[in-house]
Amino acid sequence: MKGVSILGSTGSIGCQALDVVSRYPERFFVTALAAGKNWRLLSEQAARFRPELVSVAAEKDARLLEDSLPEGYKPEIHWGEEGLMAVAACAGAGVVLTAVTGTAGLLPTVAAIKAGKDIALANKETLVAAGEPVTKLAFDKGVNILPVDSEHSAIWQCLSGRIPVSLARRATGQSGGDAGGLTGICSREVGNIILTASGGPFRREPEDLSGVTVEMALAHPNWQMGKKITIDSATLMNKGLEVIEAHWLFGVEYSRIRVLVHPQSIIHSMVEFVDGSVLAQLGLPDMRLPIQYALGYPERLSNDLPRINWFDLRALTFQAPDYSRFPLLRLAFQAGEAGGTMPAALNAANEVAVEAFLNRKINFSSIYGIVSRVVENHRLISGPDLEEILAADLESRREARKYAGLT
Repeated sequence: MKGVSILGSTGSIGCQALDVVSRYPERFFVTALAAGKNWRLLSEQAARFRPELVSVAAEKDARLLEDSLPEGYKPEIHWGEEGLMAVAACAGAGVVLTAVTGTAGLLPTVAAIKAGKDIALANKETLVAAGEPVTKLAFDKGVNILPVDSEHSAIWQCLSGRIPVSLARRATGQSGGDAGGLTGICSREVGNIILTASGGPFRREPEDLSGVTVEMALAHPNWQMGKKITIDSATLMNKGLEVIEAHWLFGVEYSRIRVLVHPQSIIHSMVEFVDGSVLAQLGLPDMRLPIQYALGYPERLSNDLPRINWFDLRALTFQAPDYSRFPLLRLAFQAGEAGGTMPAALNAANEVAVEAFLNRKINFSSIYGIVSRVVENHRLISGPDLEEILAADLESRREARKYAGLT
């Protein structure tokens, strides 16, 4: 049996991960759970799965959580950043699912890697902000980084047993080295990685995106996700972040990463090989599939989840992304190419701008304006360490709050 710790257990990915775990009681058990403010749902999860350790964001919620647990069940209860670290490094876990939103997931993920835990990565911001030091640390520790995002899971599966660069040490027996180096199978056999995007709710209309409301932006046509990632999908920033993450996971240059709008969300991504052959991974838009693949690795487990009804598929369509309509996607490519602390600045500014939009402080179109100003003014540091990345993140948040009129 494999122990699973979950950072962000009460969010969309965390809840679906627990559904996956519940389907395989003979294979998985829950060792630790971390949530934010939703101590009530965490209490229900803890009562069902009986982890040895649980954590919430605030001390007052930890006390409420403790009082709500069933009689006779006494897990360790933590809170705050220390609690996230404790869940990440919990001794019984074989794999840590990092599903918290934003760069809040960076340091706990690093803690899990240092503790020798495999990472099921649903927190793309970790590799966006700190791809170089995180992949190098994972490489040095012999830790697997298993992608959970449906697009990156699709690429991984299309590589047919070949694994992301971050897994190379375990496969080859090497030690040390440049985990982010553009070497190995991707550089020899892969021509292009093709990430598909639904296009979000505004692929066609309304024409004037400045009038988009929060409710309109949250109405994603295909996926049920958390609020932040749903807004990112509406701006296509989510796809831009995935481009940067794919660069670090698979060791592919940005010039060989493509984005293709596929409104049906049936093809989750594709790999075009150097001989012109293309492999695609297809499935219904259900995040339990990539979660299960990551948790069950190296096995592919059977399940009773819904299947594609091929006779109901009328068409699979594709189109190029409209960079003028969704300029954040182009900006993400540019930040990734610049490297260093630039992706961290991009991500931090976007987190602040999206939060401001969700709180109705700015309009939808202002998200790009804020992020682009922060990126334009950012003083890039090449080859940064974690401390420099976190400093860049903090400074970019200050700048974004200023541009959003929040200070």
